[in-house]
Amino acid sequence: MEGWLGVSSGVVGAAAFLGYAVRGRSSSFFGASVYRGDQTNPSVALTFDDGPSESTPKLLDILARHNVPATFFMCGRNVQRCSTIATAVLAAGHEIGNHTDSHPRFDFKSPSFIYREIAAAQETIEKSTGARPKWFRAPYGVRWFGVDLAQKRLGLTGVMWTVIGGDWRLPASRVSERILGRTSNGAILCLHDGRDVQPSPDIGETLEAVEYTIPRLKDRGLRFLTVSELLCPKN
Repeated sequence: MEGWLGVSSGVVGAAAFLGYAVRGRSSSFFGASVYRGDQTNPSVALTFDDGPSESTPKLLDILARHNVPATFFMCGRNVQRCSTIATAVLAAGHEIGNHTDSHPRFDFKSPSFIYREIAAAQETIEKSTGARPKWFRAPYGVRWFGVDLAQKRLGLTGVMWTVIGGDWRLPASRVSERILGRTSNGAILCLHDGRDVQPSPDIGETLEAVEYTIPRLKDRGLRFLTVSELLCPKN
């Protein structure tokens, strides 16, 4: 009985570690990764996943009105469909990151599959916008064997998040509540200007939440930066 319990505890422990390694926001087990910036600096990075989409220009209007830069983690297939919008994101002074080509989950995928997904997005983004991303965010926050090698070959560093808004499933009021209640110095905030690689997604809840939360975070004295500005400040 004692031996069985020991084996059982070992299996549970291994499963818990793997779960943390795959999805833990502070985990770098599957490759270099960050999830927040300097906590002594009253600055945050606003990031958007799954774009660009046909709705992204509405988000760009909100960000411009509030004079807020952001980092957009783009899917290659969305960039192909909305190349003009992807270029507009960069032209507006925002930063572009890599969010794979087709937005798959990586768990149990082969290293070659993982590399192809990240490399394809890197190529599409660079060809369409002229910008070569240096930051990568895995879809669903899922990392796996092969991510580390792909990041190194493509010159990318993984970026998770400090606060995720849940804007793909929650109403704007709840999204705003989550962000305002959990944001502090150095936070990386994750929202979405697309829904996977779906054409013409409805991101109305995201837009409403962004419009509401930005001025309230500014009122706290927080400054908005791109991921590069937050993580690699120029002295």
